[in-house]
Amino acid sequence: MPQTLHALRRWLAAFGSDTSGNIATIFALASLPLVGFVGAAVDYSRANSVKTSLQTALDATALMLSRDAATLNSADLQSKASNYFKAMFTRADVANVAISASYTTSGGSAVTVNGSATVPTEIMTIMGYNAMTVSGSSTAKWGSTRLRVALALDVTGSMASDGKMTALKSATKNLLTQLKAAATQNGDVYVAIVPFNKDVNVGRSNYAATWIDWSDWDDDNGSDVSSTTCTTTKTGKNGQSTKKCSTSTTWVPDNHNTWNGCITDRDQNYDQLVDVPTSTSVTAPSKLWPAEQFDSCPAQMMGLSYNWTSLNSLVDGLQPVGNTNQGIGLVWAWQALVGGGPLTAPSKDANYKYQEIIILMSDGMNTENRYSTSQTQIDKRMYDSSKSGSGTCANIKSSGVTIYSVQVNTGGDPTSTVMRNCASSTDKFWMITSATALNGVFQAIGTNLTQLRVAK
Repeated sequence: MPQTLHALRRWLAAFGSDTSGNIATIFALASLPLVGFVGAAVDYSRANSVKTSLQTALDATALMLSRDAATLNSADLQSKASNYFKAMFTRADVANVAISASYTTSGGSAVTVNGSATVPTEIMTIMGYNAMTVSGSSTAKWGSTRLRVALALDVTGSMASDGKMTALKSATKNLLTQLKAAATQNGDVYVAIVPFNKDVNVGRSNYAATWIDWSDWDDDNGSDVSSTTCTTTKTGKNGQSTKKCSTSTTWVPDNHNTWNGCITDRDQNYDQLVDVPTSTSVTAPSKLWPAEQFDSCPAQMMGLSYNWTSLNSLVDGLQPVGNTNQGIGLVWAWQALVGGGPLTAPSKDANYKYQEIIILMSDGMNTENRYSTSQTQIDKRMYDSSKSGSGTCANIKSSGVTIYSVQVNTGGDPTSTVMRNCASSTDKFWMITSATALNGVFQAIGTNLTQLRVAK
């Protein structure tokens, strides 16, 4: 390019010194705009190449900074930004390279990197333009979509075999670690845990709550109390007294404070919904959650929280016992996301987007719910393909919640059709045949939920 520039200058100088005629002078003057346009195209093309390289380096710098931006002060953030950028932007044909970086948590965590450079011109300098400035900006955002994750975990008796309970605890705690690391501030990630077998445990301390239906519990828990009633009457001329006594037996329910916290399925079709009982539930008892004194009551569920210590402690205390009712675990995981009864769903900040997730893990087929011991009938409460996919799963997905389902199949069972259909898409269903594989599946789900988004 310099040789071309020198040749052009010599050619213009020759025109300027030529006195052989007016035509040459006129042609030289007329050529100046043409030369300017050609020069501008050449210099702009070069500047555009520099801008492309600049933008690529800015994108890479923003993404690199996002890894530890939350732990850096302004000076360190700026220093790392400069070092990252210089390592990737190696154009020797520019000058006055400047870069700045900033970190914010408003509306989600984000790193923004701005950069500029001066590109010397080669041809346009003839027209008085000695340099062109190019600039760019890149933003790496994460946490702008907040996560709310509900884990519906099978803790039935079969989880005691093949190392499944041990694997579940390890995989769940590793997932909690992933989710915790994805939060840059409290509230970015909430997690709920719902252990289930045939029932779920909402906590015995709720025995005085108005959302509980005690009718069946009162019928099943109590004792017969005998009472004797005597009456005295006077008979005969002498007014002799006659005493007659009768004994009756009355069923007296136990005090509700002896309840163990177990809840069974609601009346149909509220067993597939998250409608919250209200003050009118006295006249609509099917909305209430029925108490049950189930001897194999699972560990108490925990609603949405970022108390990672308590969440891990709950996982440590899980014990395998009871039969399988995936539907009740699923609907209570959904209840955890929307709130109601013993569970509180924190309010949402309008500055954020929210992604709501249910992860359903089970190691077997459905065996028992409040109404049946038929797998087919229990499965239909979850997902009924004969009715265009109605049921709990369909209701959850239509509400905007994403369902991941994981079948841990160490016993040679067939693939669970209901769990596969329940997942939001085919890539969100896993069927694994070893307990140890559970950790990899949970890790893959966690990675999917927490990966960064780059926005330009």
